[in-house]
Amino acid sequence: MLNQDSQYIRAVKLKSEHTLARDSFPLNLPVIQNLEEIIFHPNVTYIIGENGMGKSTLLEGIAIAYGFNPEGGTLNFNFSSYDSHSDLDKYLRLIKGVNRAEDHFFLRAETFYNLASNIEDLDREDDPISGPKIINSYGGRSLHEQSHGESFFAAFTERFKGKGLYILDEPEAALSPLRQMSMLARINDLVKEGSQFIIATHSPIIMAYPNAKIIQLSEDEIYESTLEDTQHYSIMKQFFENKDRMLHHLFQ
Repeated sequence: MLNQDSQYIRAVKLKSEHTLARDSFPLNLPVIQNLEEIIFHPNVTYIIGENGMGKSTLLEGIAIAYGFNPEGGTLNFNFSSYDSHSDLDKYLRLIKGVNRAEDHFFLRAETFYNLASNIEDLDREDDPISGPKIINSYGGRSLHEQSHGESFFAAFTERFKGKGLYILDEPEAALSPLRQMSMLARINDLVKEGSQFIIATHSPIIMAYPNAKIIQLSEDEIYESTLEDTQHYSIMKQFFENKDRMLHHLFQ
């Protein structure tokens, strides 16, 4: 298990030379307006907040600054289905640890289809003599021949090898509640094997990993929270404890 001396990414901050030019995208996003430094937990850090706060843009910027392809995958992937990513990575400074991860993956829900297509394209092009197909690392079955949730979970369970840096953008998007709990168990296994996770999520289940750091983004500030103090948790709790009353107010 990693600690503060061995984690792969310690922190991210805005480069000082860009602190004044915050009137255009992506520097005008709430997360950047309030960004000084985010210090990551050695094992699991969650980035949470309402839509529009800049969670996915921040995660994308961190991933690209580290060397990932904007649409996801390992550090070896280099493809672009639609060049729509921001240039936030140019304004970020990553504070890396002394150790280097042996495995790496940037998993994002919105471009996972493109990643699956690129894997199939590469496997068609590869000479079978040169080595095993890429899809073998994902369980051996075409990701396009599975449901979105199955393919997403296959990547998570089969491709992640441990001793890795894993950046996940809204992994719950394709997963049932049961799969989300299974994902927590897999995160725990990988943390024990020396992995670090940085995860953007809306799911109270996903953000329930014990002793993780939860970084809350709002219009006015960036602050650390507990699961029980997040709006995500409190709204879900209120809804299921008094569903009829909540629905009554919603339908007025």
